[in-house]
Parts: sequence; structure tokens; C-alpha cells
Amino acid sequence: MLYVERDKEGNIIAMHSSPGQNAGEEKPVMDEEILDFLNKTVSADSRKLLLSLSDMGIIRLVEDLIDLLIRKNVICYTELPEQAQEKIRKRKRLRETITPQTLTVEDIL
Repeated sequence: MLYVERDKEGNIIAMHSSPGQNAGEEKPVMDEEILDFLNKTVSADSRKLLLSLSDMGIIRLVEDLIDLLIRKNVICYTELPEQAQEKIRKRKRLRETITPQTLTVEDIL
């Protein structure tokens, strides 16, 4: 998430990675207003950096989508190419070391 700073007319004039005195409004990276601001004021290299940051979220989404399709028996894991299976296994193992496997009521509340 990004925190935006606005001028008196409501236009974005700056973005921050954490909330500040004049930047308390939270916006997602892929927000239309953020993208417009970046197109007008930020270099192509900075836009590429933001794109790569959003790629991380897309990767997670694709992993979750593959898991869902397998659970619903829409696709069969073993039908995927061996290299894809290996990449999925490695990332799944890594994610399991980071994220708890079971949620408790305390986790949800």
C-alpha cells in the first residue's frame, strides 16, 4: 500500500511508503489515480519498480488459483509439466514455512 499526499484541489502531489502528517490516505499500488500520477511525474524506471512490486501479488494470486483449480478437480496436478510441478512444490514448501497451516478463532478475530 501507498500513502498519498494531496494538494488543496485534491490532486496527488506525493506518495509515501508509510503514513505521515500529510499522507494518511491509503491507496493500492494499482489504483487508477496512482497510475495517472506516476505517468505524469515518475520516471520509467520507477514505474517498472512498482510493476515488479505488483507482480509479487499476482504470483501469489496465480498460486492460489492453481490450488483452487486442483482442489475443485478442474485440473490435475500431475498433468502440469514436471518443471511447473517442481516450482509449485518449492514455493508451496517455502510458503508453509512462513504462513501457519491452520487458522484458529483467535487468528481470525
